[in-house]
Amino acid sequence: MFRNGTLCIANKNLGVFMRYLTSTEVSTALRPFYFSVHPDLFGQHPKERATNESSLQQLSSILQSLQGDKLFAPITLPFYVKNRNNQNESAKLIQIYLKGRDLGTVIVHILKACDLPISHIEHYIKPGAMNQNMFHTENIQQNGDEWISVRYKNEFDFTKLNKNHPLYATFELRQQMKETKHNLRTWLETNFEDALEKCKKGSALREEIQRLKVEIIKQSKLKDIKWDCGWNSQHFRGCILSLKSLMDQHPQHMKQLENQILVFSYFTGISLDGHIMLFSGEVRHNWLDFIKNIGKHKLALRRVPYYEKSLSHVLRNMKVGKRKFMPDMKVGEYELNLRQLTTSISDYFGRNRYPKSWPKTLDNFEIVVESEAGPMMVSPTGQFIVPSSIPGPNLISFITTNLKEADKLSGIYRSHKGQEEELQQQCIDELRLAALLKDDNITPEYMILFCKKFLESKEQLERFTKDLRINVSTYYSVLSDGAVCIPWNFVL
Repeated sequence: MFRNGTLCIANKNLGVFMRYLTSTEVSTALRPFYFSVHPDLFGQHPKERATNESSLQQLSSILQSLQGDKLFAPITLPFYVKNRNNQNESAKLIQIYLKGRDLGTVIVHILKACDLPISHIEHYIKPGAMNQNMFHTENIQQNGDEWISVRYKNEFDFTKLNKNHPLYATFELRQQMKETKHNLRTWLETNFEDALEKCKKGSALREEIQRLKVEIIKQSKLKDIKWDCGWNSQHFRGCILSLKSLMDQHPQHMKQLENQILVFSYFTGISLDGHIMLFSGEVRHNWLDFIKNIGKHKLALRRVPYYEKSLSHVLRNMKVGKRKFMPDMKVGEYELNLRQLTTSISDYFGRNRYPKSWPKTLDNFEIVVESEAGPMMVSPTGQFIVPSSIPGPNLISFITTNLKEADKLSGIYRSHKGQEEELQQQCIDELRLAALLKDDNITPEYMILFCKKFLESKEQLERFTKDLRINVSTYYSVLSDGAVCIPWNFVL
C-alpha cells in the first residue's frame, strides 16, 4: 500500500506492502529460502526430504493464489533447514505460519522465519511508475508501532533509523556501496587473479555440465537444454542431475520432451517461444506433474497466434511482440492478457472510428501486452508497452500521442543493435577476453557506451583482461564461477 507515494513497512507485524510481483520476481525474492530447504539437500534423510517436498508444493499453490489476489486458508508449513549453528544436527524443523492476502508480507515472513536476509528484495519494493531505485528512510510513529517510510530519492538518511532495526544493516551496506567509488583499472588489478583462478576451477564444472547436457539430450531426444535464471553453474549442474534422475525414474513421461528446448528458468510452464520451462528452485515432483500435463499447456500455445492476429488486425496490422531484455512469461497468462485487451479494443472500435492521424497501416510498430498491473510506456526500443487492463479509449489516445516517439526510438534501436554486436566482438578480440556477456537490463545503447570506453582504455586494461569472462552489469563483483561483473558506466 502506498500512502502519498510512500511505501510503508511495519516492523512488528512484518506488514510489507509491495507492488504487483511477477512469478520471476517472487522466485528471485525467495531464492535464499529455496537454497535452504531444497529437498536435494536432504538426499540421505528421507523424512526431511518428504516433508520439504510436500510443503514446497503447498507453498507454490499459496503463492499462485496471492498473485491472483485470492485469499487462502491460514496454514502452518513445516520445513527442515540445514542447521548452521549445531554441526551435530543435520537439520532443524521450522514451522512457518502463513495467513492473509499480501504477497510481500508472506515473502518477508518466510525469509525471516528461516533467519535469512531480505536485502535482495529491496529493489522490488517500488511502484512501477518510478525509475529511481535509491531509498530515503525515516521513522514514523503510527499507533505506537515503528514504521519505516521508504521513498524514492537518490540519498540515504540513517539519522532517525534505529540501529537495532532488522533493516538497518541492509541500508548501511547500500550506503557503504554508494560511498565506495571503484576505479576499474585498480579494481581489475586487485581482482583479476582471483577471477582467473575461479574461472580455472569452474572450467571442470562447465565441462561436466556440457557432458551431462549431451548425455541427457541424446537420452531424451531434446533439442537443447538452456540455463536462464542467473544462478551459478553449481546450481545448473544440480538441476541437470535432478532432471536426469527424473528421466531414469519416469522414462514413460519423458517422451513429452522430444524435439523440445528445455530451459531452467524462474517458473515452470511453457514460454511464448514454446520452450519447456522448469523452475530451478522447484522440487522434481512439480516438474513431473507439469511434464505429464504438457499437452494442456500446448493447447494454449497454439491458440496464442490467433489472439495475436486478432489484436494486430484491430490495430491496423501493428505487430504483437514481447518486451526485449525481459524474462519469459507463461503462455497461459499471456493468452488471458491478449483476450482481455483485444475485447476492450474491439468494443471501442465498434462505436468509434480510427484516429485521422493514423496511417493506413501500423505494421512498422510493435505492441507488447503485459499483465493487468503492468506499465504503460514507450520502451527504449520503440515498443508500446501496455497493461491488458487498459481501457480502449486510453490505449488509442496513448498510441496516437506517441507514434512519432515510438518510430524514432525503434530506428535508433535497430541502428544500435548492429553496432553493439560489432563492438562486442571487437572487445573480445582486442582485449583477448574469454567471453563478453551482459545482464538483461543492459540495453544496446548502454552496451555500446561500455564497449567504446573499454576499447579506448585498452592500453591500461589489457594486461588484466586476458582470458577473463566479463559480464556487463550495474555493479562490480567476481562471481563464484570466475565471471567478472563490471558496470556499464565504469570510471577508469
